[in-house]
Amino acid sequence: MTQAVCAQKAPYAVDLAPGEYYWCACGRSASQPFCDGSHAGTGITPVAFTVAEAGKKYLCGCKSTGNQPFCDGTHSKI
Repeated sequence: MTQAVCAQKAPYAVDLAPGEYYWCACGRSASQPFCDGSHAGTGITPVAFTVAEAGKKYLCGCKSTGNQPFCDGTHSKI
């Protein structure tokens, strides 16, 4: 299994409507913080998550959060 790449050392603040989303867990997507299929062959798969209520969400950019896909502040330690 390949290790995830840090896409950025800060969360992505995104306004999301209710629905299902796929967070990029590998760090290789050109559509950060969402999956675009760039994980193929890495052994890393995107994380599906559902938003029930519209609003701003903070998605992990460093790919090291312990609360995937949401930022838990881990980026401040790298």
